[in-house]
Amino acid sequence: MQAPVHRPVLLAEAVASLRCLPGGWWVDGTLGAGGHAEAILRATAPGGRLLGCDLDAEILEIARGRLEPFGDRVVLRHADYRTIPSILDSLGTGPIDGALFDLGVSSLQFDDPGRGFSLRKDGPLDMRMDRTSATTAADLVNGLPERELALLLKRFGEEPAARRIARAIVTERARAPFQSTVRLAAVVGRAAAARRTHIDAATLTFQALRIAVNGELEGLDALLEVMALRLRPGGRLAAISFHSLEDRIVKRAFRGLAQRCICPRDLPICACGRPDLVHLVGSRPVRPGPEEMRGNPRSRSALLRAVERLGEAA
Repeated sequence: MQAPVHRPVLLAEAVASLRCLPGGWWVDGTLGAGGHAEAILRATAPGGRLLGCDLDAEILEIARGRLEPFGDRVVLRHADYRTIPSILDSLGTGPIDGALFDLGVSSLQFDDPGRGFSLRKDGPLDMRMDRTSATTAADLVNGLPERELALLLKRFGEEPAARRIARAIVTERARAPFQSTVRLAAVVGRAAAARRTHIDAATLTFQALRIAVNGELEGLDALLEVMALRLRPGGRLAAISFHSLEDRIVKRAFRGLAQRCICPRDLPICACGRPDLVHLVGSRPVRPGPEEMRGNPRSRSALLRAVERLGEAA
C-alpha cells in the first residue's frame, strides 16, 4: 500500500533527540504511517535495524509499503506498545540504542470518518485503534451509567462540564442510542455551551472516550521505565505527547528515572545507593516551531521529551 504524503510531527527534532548513529537496534513503538521510522532508518544506515509496532493493522500496512525499501533492516509487528519488551526478547536484540513513542491518534485515523475519531466528520462511534478489540465508543456512550460516564469524562478528558454532559447523553440515548459522531458532538456541544475556549466544545469528550476505548494511558509509566532499562549506556528514549494527561505521565516517569534516590530529604548524603538510570535531555520539552504549526495546526500541542541512559544496561 502506498504511503500518503505526510510529515510527522517534530520529525527532525525527534531524530535529533535520539542522536541516531549508524548501526544498532532502534524502536518506533507507535509506527503510524512510518515517517519517523523512515527518518531513523536513514539516519542509522547502513546497518541500523528497527522494530516498528502499531495497534492499527490498516495503518501498519501503509507503513509496510513505505518502509519496504529498507528490507530486513525493518521488523514490523501489529502489537500494543506495552508488549514491546517481550518482542525485543523474542528478537534477541540485547540492549537497544534508542526508542521513540509518538503518543495519541495519527492524522490518518482522524481524517478517516469511518474510524469515528473526528467530531467534525460524520461517522460511526467507533474510535478503536485496533479494530479487532471488542469495545467501541458507542458501547461506552450507550452503556455506562451516568455517574460512571461523568467520571470517565473527568478522568480522561479533564472536562469541567463532565456531569452536565453525561446527564445530556443519558437523556438523549433514552430517545435513541448514539451511533454517529456528529450527533454526539452536537449533544455535547449544547451541554457545554456555557464554556468558552479555543477548542471545540466536544473535543475533551471525544478525547476521553478515545483514551478509554484504547486504554492509551494504562501502563505507560511502567513501559517507559522498562524501555529505559533496555537502553545501552548512552542510548536515548523519547516521547511525543499531545495533551496534558500524556505529558504529565511522561514528565513524571522521566523525572522519576532521573532522580531515583529514596532517602529522606533531610539526609545530607545519599544512603540508599540507588543509581540514577537516566539524565534528562534538555531542561524543557521541545515544541514545534511556527513554520510547522502553520503547515500542520494539529502539531501545536505537541511536546517532545527525551532521556539518556546512564550506567550499565540491564
